Amino acid sequence: MNRQPPPWLDPLLGRLGTARAEDFTRLATPESGGRESAVLVLLGEEPGSGPDVLVLQRAATLRNHAGQPAFPGGAADPEDADVSATALREANEEVGLDPASVTVLAQLPKLWIPVSDFVVTPVLAWWHAPHPVHPREPAEVAHVARLPIAELVDPQNRMRVRHPSGWIGPAFSARGMLVWGFTAGVLATLLEMGGWARPWPRGRVVELPPTAAAPAPSAGTDEVDESPVR
Repeated sequence: MNRQPPPWLDPLLGRLGTARAEDFTRLATPESGGRESAVLVLLGEEPGSGPDVLVLQRAATLRNHAGQPAFPGGAADPEDADVSATALREANEEVGLDPASVTVLAQLPKLWIPVSDFVVTPVLAWWHAPHPVHPREPAEVAHVARLPIAELVDPQNRMRVRHPSGWIGPAFSARGMLVWGFTAGVLATLLEMGGWARPWPRGRVVELPPTAAAPAPSAGTDEVDESPVR
């Protein structure tokens, strides 16, 4: 089995070698404190639809981040060997991902989410042996989807959303999902770094639906922050 990532990933991997947190967010990551966590940015490829990324939608009944699309991931456990182990364990628990089907490629810079005080390390990985996945705990995960990169970069599917707090940030509409907040910010930056992004109407701003509006990724600030990740 070939675990090597395909050539279309080469530009992104090369760019990540010099990536800094400032490439993703205006918010400085604290030198100490914050709850360590990790998310899995899992890139795959399917015949007919091309490269894609795995995204889940959290259950609408959750206390935090209800109904929001997100990368698989969560807080680190003491027994996790490193952030990659955290991301893979969480993906297994949430959607049944087999860690043996994944090749970890890179760790992105640590990013701080003030509203939850999480310090998140996105872990980029190649899905060399894709298999069916599904919500393992419907009370936590409502839906799992592989979103084609071609749909994410389609100008018709890109926009910015305005939160009731005044926060404005990038968003994507794909496969019936509105991807916004932290997840959309990471995706937007990676699409640019990989050379996949296409020009899109940045003046297109839509109001965030009330069902997805709490809390804002940068809740607690009074300014409108338009950086990719909040």
